[in-house]
Amino acid sequence: MIIDLHVFWFLMLGVLLMGYAILDGFDLGVGILHPLAKGDQERRVLMNAIGPLWDGNEVWLVTFGGALFAAFPDVYATVFSGFYVPLMLVLFALIFRGISIEFRSKQQSQRWRNFWDYAFFASSLLAPFLFGVAVGNLMSGVPIGPDKEFSGTLLGLLKPYPLLTGTLTVAVFALHGALFLHLKTEGDLQQRVQRWIWTSFGVFLVLYIITTMVTLFYLPDAARHLRHSPVLWLVVILNVLAIANIPRALYFHRAGYAFFSSCCTIAALSFLFGVALFPNLAVSSLSPAWSLTIYNAASSTATLAIMQNVAFLGFPFVCAYTAVVYWVFRGKVEVGSMIY
Repeated sequence: MIIDLHVFWFLMLGVLLMGYAILDGFDLGVGILHPLAKGDQERRVLMNAIGPLWDGNEVWLVTFGGALFAAFPDVYATVFSGFYVPLMLVLFALIFRGISIEFRSKQQSQRWRNFWDYAFFASSLLAPFLFGVAVGNLMSGVPIGPDKEFSGTLLGLLKPYPLLTGTLTVAVFALHGALFLHLKTEGDLQQRVQRWIWTSFGVFLVLYIITTMVTLFYLPDAARHLRHSPVLWLVVILNVLAIANIPRALYFHRAGYAFFSSCCTIAALSFLFGVALFPNLAVSSLSPAWSLTIYNAASSTATLAIMQNVAFLGFPFVCAYTAVVYWVFRGKVEVGSMIY
């Protein structure tokens, strides 16, 4: 079966976004939980848990941005101009997070390290919150006119629903980060991490239920594909089962299984986000006819075809590199004098 090139690149963007959310999600989650660590040694353990991984994980976001620019330039131009200030804040947060990891241990001064600890936490909290706000705006709609130009304001993006999805994203990543830390730590710290897991899971579950109810009430059109294609309900069921399996796996002391369930939860939520949008990439709140879709905002067919060939060649290398890095740096965290 030959897949339409426009649909192919919609799916490819979904895969890249899903990969970024799963991989960099636990990085950001560790940063959100960082202030809960006791003492300098534990904070170093948390940073070293993600130290060899965080920069490679962000490759997925960079690739997503490049693919969006090449495949759907009108969406790239409209969304990036309309969300200019939030996106600059995201960029600032991601850069500052990397700087915090690299600079924190360069000086022995407690004041120096405290500053970078707070910077690490703030940037790790801000980025997923803004990602979630962007998701909420794309689902609920933004003011896009017939000329494909954004005509809203910054304050107009801070509506209740996007703020709710932003808060849910923070909770998801905090839980994901706690489950990852449970795999990488041991001893007393691991016991406390387990308590963080239960707390973050409770917060996530409440927000997940609230967000689902608000979405179905506030955005009934988001479930239109579920009504027309019942097979998609399998993803909803798998999502619920993955969430329910997290506490079950922890109860039976299967931390790896719990982390895998968290990955499946994020994958399912990303998939359902794509289902809710399709075939739109940015919904216009002014008129559905002015929404940016995979057809009216795409590059030429020839461009999409060339990009498809490049993706077939390059994507396996990205996956292979990611797999090798995670294999090399598997196991518990060891903190020495020559690391973060």
